Amino acid sequence: MSMAGWQAIQSLSKDASVTSRELAPGTARRVLSYARPYRRIIVAFLLLVVVDALLIVSTPLILKSLIDDGIIPQDSGLVVRLALLVAALAVVSAVVTLLSRWLSARIGEGLIVDLRTQVFSHVLRQPIAFFTRAQTGALVSRLNNDVIGAQQAFTSVLSSVVSNAVSLVLIIGVMGLLSWELTLASLVLVPLFLIPARTMGGRLAGLAHDQMGLNADLGTRMTERFNVAGALLVKIYGNPVVENREYSQRARSVRDVGVRIAVNRSVFFVGLTLVAALATALVYGFGGVMAVSGSISVGTLLALTALLARLYGPLTTISNARVDVMTALVSFERVFEIIDLEPLVAEAPDATAIPDGPVRLDLDHVGFSYPAASDVSLRSLESEASGDREAGSVVLEDIDATIEPGQLVALVGPSGAGKSTLTALVARLYDPTSGAVRINGADLRTVTLESLRDTVSVVTQEAHLFHDTIRTNLTYAAPSATDAEIEAALRAARVWELVERLPAGLDTVVGDRGHRLSGGEKQRIAIARLLLKGPRLVVLDEATAHLDSESEVAVQRALDAALEGRTALVIAHRLSTVRHADVILVLDGGRIVERGTHAELLTRGGLYSDLYTTQFSDDTVTTPSPRA
Repeated sequence: MSMAGWQAIQSLSKDASVTSRELAPGTARRVLSYARPYRRIIVAFLLLVVVDALLIVSTPLILKSLIDDGIIPQDSGLVVRLALLVAALAVVSAVVTLLSRWLSARIGEGLIVDLRTQVFSHVLRQPIAFFTRAQTGALVSRLNNDVIGAQQAFTSVLSSVVSNAVSLVLIIGVMGLLSWELTLASLVLVPLFLIPARTMGGRLAGLAHDQMGLNADLGTRMTERFNVAGALLVKIYGNPVVENREYSQRARSVRDVGVRIAVNRSVFFVGLTLVAALATALVYGFGGVMAVSGSISVGTLLALTALLARLYGPLTTISNARVDVMTALVSFERVFEIIDLEPLVAEAPDATAIPDGPVRLDLDHVGFSYPAASDVSLRSLESEASGDREAGSVVLEDIDATIEPGQLVALVGPSGAGKSTLTALVARLYDPTSGAVRINGADLRTVTLESLRDTVSVVTQEAHLFHDTIRTNLTYAAPSATDAEIEAALRAARVWELVERLPAGLDTVVGDRGHRLSGGEKQRIAIARLLLKGPRLVVLDEATAHLDSESEVAVQRALDAALEGRTALVIAHRLSTVRHADVILVLDGGRIVERGTHAELLTRGGLYSDLYTTQFSDDTVTTPSPRA
């Protein structure tokens, strides 16, 4: 298949409905701003495109002169010179093609890097609420497919539209100069070609859309089954026969639509070739008669035929240029949609570092309600079934407390009381809707995010580890940590002996989400990561909630090391944590209803006493066994 034929098929395969879409004002101008760093390369690229178009029409003209002035008059010297010129032009054309492809790649790949980097950085600045609502697959697709679609505005679209437009003008112009009669005769067949081509293009666009949907469905199914949690679920509850049958059905659907696309593309290309052949026959017929009568020369006839062969591909692409341009602009708009979503948690322009020294945490009449979906997410990234678009009700109200340097404060309360939400505010995963969270007197909304990350660390119920080595997971929190510092952190976290026994030691890959380690081992690795970072304020969100007794003993010892000399805010789950807390804050309905030490709260006979009776009375203060 020729390059022109392939470009024609690619162009007609695109969804023509994009031309009816209303773009946001200023989209085109904003797109051009991304071209500014590459303007010199773009100018050089366009100049090469013009040179390439000139070379396309030059060869047939030389062919005309070779026949009329060389072969027919039997001037062998001229024939040799013109043949050498054709060869030289072929070499020049090859060099121009390579240079233009290189420049096109520089523009396109550079744009991809710019867009991906900007989108990736912007997405990471979004609040946790954004990630709880957005579908990961849709977000990754936006970062990959739409960025590549936007890149086509400067490569595929720029090269195909501009080069084909220049080529078309030059080809028709030269053909008209050689013989306007034959040019008109050859253009008579254009409607005979374009109308079926547009019809076939609509069919190809529909099939391409179906293929994308089927491939996405197939990819989603594989992703769900191939991650550790999904594979475990399949092995426990799944039916291999049913799984294989359903996957096979989806795979066959992808195959069937692929076959239909291949057949339709072949039909289109055969039609393109047939129309070109008919046009060539028409030119040979009328042109042959004109050559016999002496109206035109034989060389002119052959030159016209050669130019005609280069006419229909560019003509098809230009006829669908608006679809190409709009497709690229729509991809840009989808990328801009993410870039324009302002993160709710952002660093103030005049932010300052958190003051040094031991940490004092002030919760100054803090109130919080979860934001509306429109403030933190995009409907296009969410599941179609997600209907909770309104702002949430009040979760925290008038939380007022002070945690002195070095104190361990426990949060206790029934499920849904707002404990995890309060710890999220301390880590500034959200900002309070009223009041303020202060560290050493500084409102967290006025401090730099870097100093906040250095000051506060969180260990959650389920520690997350990247699919990488233990070393990489640890140094993620402290990139400059030495092996000695890593070993010290692992020893303090009571997990060095485990790492030492592993075949690859620190270079052992922990697997997807750390699934090659047990829950207790993952928690201790997470605590080692915290120790390596060395924060001044530690937040524990029920870090031992899902562990068995033996794992809890090891993790609790590691936590004791992590909390030593640090200010700590802990969501209490075990009796041991509650009993040793300096202060216990009892939350209910988003408010602090009681506060005091373990003994003081028990004597009051309030909510804490009830929780202790129902939740903690069966717990025993876990003590390590000799074997442990």
